[in-house]
Amino acid sequence: MNSLPSLPITEVLPQILSALDKDSNLVLVAPPGAGKTTLVPLALLDAEWRNGKRILVLEPRRLAARSAANRMAFLLGEKVGEQVGYRVRFDTKVTKHTIIEVITEGVFTRMLSDDPGLEDVAAVLFDEFHERSLDGDLALALCLDLQAGLREDLRLLPMSATLDGAGVAKLMDAPIVQSEGRGFSIEITHQDRLPNEKIEMVMARVVREEIANGIGGSILAFLPGQREIERTYDRLEGHLPPDVELHRLYGALSSKAQDDAIRPTNGESRKVVLASAIAETSLTIEGVNTVVDSGLSRQPVFEPATGLTRLQTVRASQASVTQRAGRAGRLGPGKAVRLWRAEQTAALPPHSTPEILNADLSALLLDLADWGVRDLTQLKWLDCPPMPALAEAENLLEKMAAMEGGMITSHGKAMRRIGLPPRFSHMVLKAANHSNASVKRATLLSLLVQERGAGGHSSDLAERCEKAVIARDKRTQNIVRLADGIAKKLGAIKSNKDALPHGVLLGLAFPDRIAQNRGQAPDGSMRYRLANGRGAQMEATEVLAREDFLVVVDMAGRAGAARIMSAAALTKPELLENFSNQISQEREAKFDYKTGRLSATSATRLGALVLTKPSKVAVDSEVALKALLQAVQDHGLDLLPWREEDQKLRGQLQLLHQFIGAPWPDVGIKALLTSLDVWLAPFLSGEQSLSSLGGGALTDGLMLLAGHPSRQQINALTPSHFDTPSGSRLPVEYGDGKVILRVRPQELFGLDVHPTIMDGRLVLDIELLSPANRAIQITRDLPGFWRGTWADVRSDMRGRYPKHPWPEDPLSATPTQRVKPRKAKK
Repeated sequence: MNSLPSLPITEVLPQILSALDKDSNLVLVAPPGAGKTTLVPLALLDAEWRNGKRILVLEPRRLAARSAANRMAFLLGEKVGEQVGYRVRFDTKVTKHTIIEVITEGVFTRMLSDDPGLEDVAAVLFDEFHERSLDGDLALALCLDLQAGLREDLRLLPMSATLDGAGVAKLMDAPIVQSEGRGFSIEITHQDRLPNEKIEMVMARVVREEIANGIGGSILAFLPGQREIERTYDRLEGHLPPDVELHRLYGALSSKAQDDAIRPTNGESRKVVLASAIAETSLTIEGVNTVVDSGLSRQPVFEPATGLTRLQTVRASQASVTQRAGRAGRLGPGKAVRLWRAEQTAALPPHSTPEILNADLSALLLDLADWGVRDLTQLKWLDCPPMPALAEAENLLEKMAAMEGGMITSHGKAMRRIGLPPRFSHMVLKAANHSNASVKRATLLSLLVQERGAGGHSSDLAERCEKAVIARDKRTQNIVRLADGIAKKLGAIKSNKDALPHGVLLGLAFPDRIAQNRGQAPDGSMRYRLANGRGAQMEATEVLAREDFLVVVDMAGRAGAARIMSAAALTKPELLENFSNQISQEREAKFDYKTGRLSATSATRLGALVLTKPSKVAVDSEVALKALLQAVQDHGLDLLPWREEDQKLRGQLQLLHQFIGAPWPDVGIKALLTSLDVWLAPFLSGEQSLSSLGGGALTDGLMLLAGHPSRQQINALTPSHFDTPSGSRLPVEYGDGKVILRVRPQELFGLDVHPTIMDGRLVLDIELLSPANRAIQITRDLPGFWRGTWADVRSDMRGRYPKHPWPEDPLSATPTQRVKPRKAKK
């Protein structure tokens, strides 16, 4: 056995061993390069509580899993597959002698399904838990559930460099062990890029500058994803010194290409590695002393409203850029060049958003249903899965008949056994009902979609499928073999039928993403509309860009301007033949705001897609009623033909509701719009326009809403007229929560009580008029007016209207409708 290296983590190994002797749970926080990934599992080999059982080390990524297993095997002086092995998708190296298994988190959740009790497992270590992957959160929740119910002896140990240790420790009721580390100094500099400068341009420029003027050694450059890495590679290839190797490092590369990127150089050369976030953690690339960081990251964002997951380029978190910079100081002093202004660092989010808050939760929900969990709150979560995404996941699984009433079905269990994401598992099972050729093609499609780069980089998945079958690289050949193995296990029906077309198969998985060509956009790209209503674009140079119909699998970019990254063609005959159960003949009525009338068209639709040109048809009563009510909802109550009498009744009812309450209804704008079905719909039934509401229809609707009170009852509480002391019968105006009486002051002489209605609940607004019927003053206190401002009004009015009485004491004067009588001639 090789001697174990002296790394910072060795100083706290006794604490870790002691803590796990006493408690089942522990949280370890240690900086990058401390050695936690490899030295902690090896230190647990001799723990008494292991009792001959295995230790599982969970890694977020396959590359990290293989690298960690190889490093531990090297430290033990063994080959991988002896005491230390690994299990990742498409690659397994374990034997009956293996004690430490390094596995990816996705493999672990499937392992739990096969062995819910983990009977042969003593401990589960969650490496780089700060990445907060969906599978990692699920794995911890299920392990805590298992520990609480059956396996109190199961040890659980989350490990991370930038983890919120206190939060995880509280969730697990666990102590924390922290290693301070002995990191080397890192000089951090900044180079801002111009607003319109593409990241690959500035990255290539800075890398060349660092090669020419840097401190020597290798360079690790972080870019958001494959596209930017390839573009930067193209700009650097052939423009670096002969002693500098150029490598790419991202998830879609073959295992060999990934291993070449992290393998030490021969000592006479150095390297430039253009990497995605895959290189942030768990990997040590020998010789790296310079990091160039774009400050960008690519994250999946799930939209519950459309069921789509888009890849979105965002600012990396403070935790991520700290991790990235730390790569330069693992083996000695280093340098980190950040491609943004120094003051912008403080504005970065502290941590990346946990995937569980931004992901499609259909696989998680199916896993939990298979585990027997119906109430997700029964499990312990650092972040509870969001309800909108869960509701969308349950809706999807019910449509696929994988769940019913919150319980997993036999079809759902069959989907789980396949081990593919739910949409693909469903597609494969449906293909198995057609023919052997169909299920083999469906399985291969499923794997290629998840393995970027296998079978080439074409956006046409049919083309990638065809190339994969004849590919010679080991990675793609492994995928094809796995696809054949899955298909064989399914036991598809013995049929000599040809395989279903690629587009038809993908349509079984993504019926909501069947897309229709909408013509060319102003920028030259082709526009598509998806069945779920979302729009997308495809570069005009793409081979699929002229197809009438596609099935879209992957999209990237902003909502509304998302780019189609991968898809398959679907012909209209294929669409009509294979998706007839989703196609319907729908009538749509439209309201013309100017004419007030309806028109109707009929068209064949699949979701938001119109498959036939709409034709004019008669408007049936049900459609007409719905369209008219929607028109009022959209354009407001002013669209209705209100009469003066209707508006007066509405004003009376609103005042009764305001000052008395029940049983008088609210007839305000918002209340009436939300109750159109109650008071308006009965009078629009069978009509084709709103003009049919003439006569007393609106009054009848309001009276219906009020429960058909008598006119006498309404008028008694809200009279239509006011009888003045002079004998006049003047109209009362109702509206906007008040009642107005317009009257000349001479007709109110002697009245020492202010007029009210509704048994004194509501005071009238009295608008006093001049002899010319112009407003003089508005008052809600008539006695106060007589005793106060009347003197000013009298002084102003008597000179202008001398023929009218303006007595000093209006309370003792006789009310009158008339002017002063003329004086008799002598």
